[in-house]
Amino acid sequence: MHIEVWADMVCPWAYIGKRRLEKALAGRTAEVVWRPVRIDPTAPAQATPVAGPSTAPPGQCAVDPVASAGALPQDVLQVAEREGFPQDWGPAWRVSSHDAHRLALLAYEHGGSALQNRVVEQIMNAYFLDGADIGDRRILHHIAARTGLGDRAALLDTDAADRGVRELLLIGKARSLTTSPTFVIGNRSLVGAQSVEAIVEFLTAAKDFSTRQLPEEVNRLRWSESLLEQRGPLGALTLLQPLLDQHADDVNVRRLAARAYFHSAQLSRAHDVLRSLAADAPDDAYVRLLLGRTLQRLGQDDEAAVHLKVAAAMNPDYA
Repeated sequence: MHIEVWADMVCPWAYIGKRRLEKALAGRTAEVVWRPVRIDPTAPAQATPVAGPSTAPPGQCAVDPVASAGALPQDVLQVAEREGFPQDWGPAWRVSSHDAHRLALLAYEHGGSALQNRVVEQIMNAYFLDGADIGDRRILHHIAARTGLGDRAALLDTDAADRGVRELLLIGKARSLTTSPTFVIGNRSLVGAQSVEAIVEFLTAAKDFSTRQLPEEVNRLRWSESLLEQRGPLGALTLLQPLLDQHADDVNVRRLAARAYFHSAQLSRAHDVLRSLAADAPDDAYVRLLLGRTLQRLGQDDEAAVHLKVAAAMNPDYA
């Protein structure tokens, strides 16, 4: 069984959910892979002290749905204590978790899910139990050394895994996996740090889940289109880039790229791709429409009118 946990390591419910997942997995064999969510994307790279009682950061940090949706800090502490955490459990710093996610990804790439799980546990332990600043790379280096990642932690001082984390964040957004934690098996998900019983039920039903793996190229197209529909053309282009590099002649890739260029105001690039598409498929009404709109925005109204007229003739909805 392959389980993805989409979570932010500064989310208290993610740590609670981790403990509940471990209990639910007792006696089962599973690969658990951690994927990044950022519940506090404006958190500073340089840590600032947390003022007042421990509380969940802003964003989608999900409680057990059975509990109050507006859980107070004390509620979080009480639930944490029931899961075996000490009474003084809680962070001392507000800080970006980006480098922590990079370390988790490096651990997975170099040592698989077992090493990654050890790293994630140590990061959360440092943040919630030791009051450590997990934005401090010295802390992350110590965690890497303790967990067996060794000198590969030096990669943190480069841009290693930076693109990978950013891509995964975009993929999570495209798949609507933005709540921490979300447990995913195949195409099914369980949102929030739900009870052990609910997680067991989810795992038990997993044998009936569809796990058919689509080709990476198909997934990237779908995710890119999802981001475009969410008004994220630059993110769509980021996920499309490998396809543009490897399948530059594919009509679907070119069409989606043209839309993303248009909606991100990269009009010259949109124009070049659309001009080529229109030449290859002169009966494509949508390409004609988008080319006409691109030409309008470029100030070439006369030529734009020709393409818009053709698009409207082929599809009245474009009139």
